[in-house]
Amino acid sequence: MFKPHLLRCLTLLCYLRVFFGSLPGDANKPDKVLIHENNNVVEIVQCRMCHLQFPGEKCSRGRGICTATVEEACMAGKIFKKDGTMWLKFMGCLKNCANVKKIKWGSYLVDFRCCRGHDMCNERF
Repeated sequence: MFKPHLLRCLTLLCYLRVFFGSLPGDANKPDKVLIHENNNVVEIVQCRMCHLQFPGEKCSRGRGICTATVEEACMAGKIFKKDGTMWLKFMGCLKNCANVKKIKWGSYLVDFRCCRGHDMCNERF
């Protein structure tokens, strides 16, 4: 029943990976990573990662931690049905991330929230 919708969601995630960059994941990274760039120290943040999570359930696919590079941010996205109920959510690292509300995607609405304030800042979205 939900197979076509799930296929559309996975297509959207693949599109986002290609268009905005990948959602890299490595759970064995240290808590804080500092890099030196042009004699400046830049802090790299770790983000919660889950490629697929339905409301009221635990992460189904892609659970872990990713490390956002200088040009990336932690991201949490939600896909809503037409009636406004949440259908699924996903989290990870995203290059060129932008906060957006209710972007129309077919018969769904998509929200994105981005952050870089501290490690795992995308868990509370």
